[in-house]
Amino acid sequence: MLMKFPRSRDGRKLLARWYGEAAVAAQAIRWQALVESTLADRDVPEAAVVSSPGRTELGGNHTDHNDGRVLCAAVHLDALACVAPRADMTVELGSEGWPEPIRVDLVDLEPRPAERGKPEALLRGVAAAIARRGGTVGGFSGNMSSAIPVGSGLSSSAAIELLFGQIQNALYNKNRIHPVELAMAGKEAENLHFGKPCGLMDQMACALGGISAIDFGRPDKPRWSRVSFDFEKAGYVLAVVNTGCSHADLTDDYAAIPAEMRSVAELFGLPSLRRLPVDKFLAKSAEIREAAGDRALLRALHFIEENARAEAMPKALEKGKLKRYLKLVRRSGDSSWRLVQNVTLPGAVREQPLAVALELTRAYLGKDGVTRVHGGGFAGTIQTYVRMDRIEGYSDFMDARFGAGATTIIHIRPDGAGEVLP
Repeated sequence: MLMKFPRSRDGRKLLARWYGEAAVAAQAIRWQALVESTLADRDVPEAAVVSSPGRTELGGNHTDHNDGRVLCAAVHLDALACVAPRADMTVELGSEGWPEPIRVDLVDLEPRPAERGKPEALLRGVAAAIARRGGTVGGFSGNMSSAIPVGSGLSSSAAIELLFGQIQNALYNKNRIHPVELAMAGKEAENLHFGKPCGLMDQMACALGGISAIDFGRPDKPRWSRVSFDFEKAGYVLAVVNTGCSHADLTDDYAAIPAEMRSVAELFGLPSLRRLPVDKFLAKSAEIREAAGDRALLRALHFIEENARAEAMPKALEKGKLKRYLKLVRRSGDSSWRLVQNVTLPGAVREQPLAVALELTRAYLGKDGVTRVHGGGFAGTIQTYVRMDRIEGYSDFMDARFGAGATTIIHIRPDGAGEVLP
């Protein structure tokens, strides 16, 4: 069944839903090759195909880690795996770009310093988090394929975390673990095993699918709602431009943002900035400068204002007020640049690719588009809403300056990570 599914009527319908009608033939080839490479040399009674989408942040830049609100969406670029269960606790997983399959023994679920920053850490960490929650974990063999560029700002790590979680869910838990629980497992794996500080937005977006408005006011019990809007039907295309600089070595720069925000919250006796009113913040601004520093003050002000924008943005979409929404997008981008200061690296003079991409976009599109830094910032991608009649020219313009294929049109995927059931 798995071999034939990509070419079947139901299979083609699913591929069109996830990747777009124009990509069906190419995706069918990708899926079939992955299944064949996994099952051809294995005599297995059962196997599973699991897909996990990347994500795009639409609003709420650097708000999730301080218990704020975000607006995010799953995208058509995904991580895909075909796997079969094993009788032991060993994971053996191959992937394009890896010189050899990775092997992880899940008998030991404790963090290993030697695995920090490696996919092995995510495999072990996700399994550990599932086991802590009372789930069943086990070994598996197979192959994966990721269409999400590493360091692009589309959350390749979160997508892979949800992929690993859904593999355990499909093979050993009868798909009973809720997507939000798997998102939390992914975050724990990234924080504790992989060694990267992050909020929960990326994993939630990959888990839920579609456009989601998420409120992290209670971090252990985030609230979310689905937002219904089609940008393409409204005449706009959503694109990201990879500026050619990876996120890979920027952990300290990212970690400083939530740390500085929390240093301001602590001055008010609060665990995060979520419940700090702007009037109290302004009244104590001189003390904040003295105790936490100017950059911390600016980043805290961004949080307060951006959190309000992240609440207003889904309301604008639900009411069909696209102009209002795009105005909020522009303000979000301006605030990230001025207050968060995550467009250029501290001290960078010769190379400022994100800044160049943002300003070239603004100059080229004028009133026909809106652009902002995407995700963590400092490197990676910008996000641009482009009028449909300008997208081809914009793509050519940016590719000529940042390299062929730098511009990627992204489509919102309606479904989150999960097993494909033929």
